[in-house]
Amino acid sequence: MTTINTPTGTSGSGPQVPLPPLTTGPHSRRLGQVAIIATFGGLLFGYDTAVINGALNPMVVDLHLTKLTEGGVTSGLLFGAAVGAILGGRLSDGWGRRKSIILMSILFFVGALTCVVAPSFGVMLVGRIVLGLAIGAASTIVPVFLAELAPFEIRGSLAGRNEMMIVIGQLAAFIINAAISTLFGEGHGVWRIMLAVEALPALALFFGMLRMPESPRWLASKGRDEEALAVLSTLRTKERATAELAEIDQVTAEESQRKGMPIMEILRNKWLVRIILIGIGLGVAQQLTGINAIQYYGQTVLIQAGFSASAAIIVNIGPGIVGVIGAIIALRMMDHFSRRRTFIIGFASTTVIHILIGILSNALPVGNPARPWVLLILIVLFVGSVQTFLNVAVWVTLSEIFPLKMRGFGIGVSVFFLWIANAFLGLYFPTIISAFGITGTFFGFAVVNALALLFVWRAVPETRGRSLEKLEEDVTTGNIYIKAVKAAK
Repeated sequence: MTTINTPTGTSGSGPQVPLPPLTTGPHSRRLGQVAIIATFGGLLFGYDTAVINGALNPMVVDLHLTKLTEGGVTSGLLFGAAVGAILGGRLSDGWGRRKSIILMSILFFVGALTCVVAPSFGVMLVGRIVLGLAIGAASTIVPVFLAELAPFEIRGSLAGRNEMMIVIGQLAAFIINAAISTLFGEGHGVWRIMLAVEALPALALFFGMLRMPESPRWLASKGRDEEALAVLSTLRTKERATAELAEIDQVTAEESQRKGMPIMEILRNKWLVRIILIGIGLGVAQQLTGINAIQYYGQTVLIQAGFSASAAIIVNIGPGIVGVIGAIIALRMMDHFSRRRTFIIGFASTTVIHILIGILSNALPVGNPARPWVLLILIVLFVGSVQTFLNVAVWVTLSEIFPLKMRGFGIGVSVFFLWIANAFLGLYFPTIISAFGITGTFFGFAVVNALALLFVWRAVPETRGRSLEKLEEDVTTGNIYIKAVKAAK
């Protein structure tokens, strides 16, 4: 029988409470169905962020974009996502995870149609910002929704499915861009076809979520225990559902009359402030690996590496394929491998790869026939390392480290800063690579990744193998940080 630590308040002295073991059956299949529908949000997230990679060049011609407005089209979505992350977190705490995801699907659809019909930069910018709001909300709500539905034994792999769908969406964008470019060239309006595709999964998410349940943990936090038990009973055996609800109620009992945790109360608690800072640090560190510079400007980087423009949009599919493979491996690792160790391996490997890119891009001058292929291999290795060791682990960790009453706020703030880092990188990367070339740019990434490695080694706690309720106890009492410091020594 599986056992977990169940907290009683915040004393840290809760007894060991056995839970009935996980079993397969209709309830496990239902859990899988819910996860598939919810992660369409991740699919849209991935497609929307990557489609610009191939759509931007023909869009520049059709909409007469300048360098400034070109950067605005790319970064407008990212700044919108930063706002969406904050709003989505608070909305989902008050309104519910399910309803928030349904609203998000509507924003995806409206934003997509606005971009497709945009006659000018101004309308395109509005559409991209609307899409950004949806993406930012998706990046906070969907991982939390999955984590709160999952049994703790498989929480890592279930919550991590969202990241896998993100990279599948990115790969789909690369393949669709290449196919459309091959069929229609880069002529008038071709980018509208690329952008129109995203409306289909938005519709699937909307209609699918209408039949999905609300998070049982959110229902329990609102005092709706009967509804929470009804949902859990469709996703677990009856005995397991009853035991889990009792555990959830123990944690929420002291705050059962409250609508949520006020922001000022969060900021007055040093342990909660610390976990928010750790969440922010993880989100920013993930972005400053440089992964999204490759997702948005991969074609530009590959052209600088020595490929022709037409070849770059085709070979750009390679990193996308490796990203999906890396995400699949990461999902298999999540429930069996230390989160901290995963982060350490990930940032160590990206640091080394960035150094190699910097060295070899300098050692192999432009015109050397080996240069584009050597740099492509290193870029593929970099994308594989990030997807295998960092991206899935970061999103899973952000979905599980915050106490229930501030979970939406905590992940919202963390992902806000993640998107701000992403937006500024997206805005200035063309300028940086133009000024410093591949060599200087990737040496700079190496320094930043080395600092991220030091941060996770010293500060990030382990979260694998414990229920959300046990993690909540350790976070609010500070025990989780003591364990992190011991692990770093």
